[in-house]
Amino acid sequence: MAVRRQLRGFDLKQIYGFDSLIGVDEAGRGALAGPVVAAAVLVTPQFLEGRWATTRAGRVNDSKQLTPAEREELWFEFETLAGQGEIHAHPGVASVAEIEALNILGATKLAMRRALEAIYPPGAFEKQTEPDLFASAEERAQFQPSVNCRILIDGLPLKHFPYPHTGIVRGDGRSLCIAMASIIAKVTRDRLMNDLDAQHPGYGFAQHKGYGTEEHREAVLRLGRCPQHREMFLRKLLQGRIDPAQMDFLGET
Repeated sequence: MAVRRQLRGFDLKQIYGFDSLIGVDEAGRGALAGPVVAAAVLVTPQFLEGRWATTRAGRVNDSKQLTPAEREELWFEFETLAGQGEIHAHPGVASVAEIEALNILGATKLAMRRALEAIYPPGAFEKQTEPDLFASAEERAQFQPSVNCRILIDGLPLKHFPYPHTGIVRGDGRSLCIAMASIIAKVTRDRLMNDLDAQHPGYGFAQHKGYGTEEHREAVLRLGRCPQHREMFLRKLLQGRIDPAQMDFLGET
């Protein structure tokens, strides 16, 4: 529990000098089937010092370290917090077709961008020149100062990404808002994979969530691929070019 309490302390340090802090993480990057899902969670200093964060946030952790029941319980708490306006939390999804078109990194960035756009458009972070003394009332009314918000993304910094951000390696185990995002992304994707299991029976999507388990590989050999399989990943796996036991290098969550 002491380790988990450090997540809140980490965010209190990261948010210093900012009005808010956004954590971003993804789920499904290393899967053989299904979409990649990201989530963005915005917190404020008031939230981090508030009752929920000081009494309940100790149960939050990297989604991989929690049971499905723990993730679902926290999901409903996050939903309540969002409904009360204490946090802002949004998922973003990139489809299998987008993964094939953009590669997994490009699709992951797309999912993250969609999650962030539900909170702020990229232009909100761009500094604008304040109108001078002789500006019209209309020009003054149109002026909007840039958002004073810091974005933390799990992993290394992303190149060619429209949002200024800081990469936090293993951030889902260090930052409260990134860990919250990891839970939302994981629960969202698990629910999508449960739906796909009903649409494509026989593959076991509800059990393995599209990852390269032995059961999944055997089902593909028996049934062939379905439209939700990532062709490039599947081809490499079946050719023995990917060891499913070493899929962490693809960012499995």
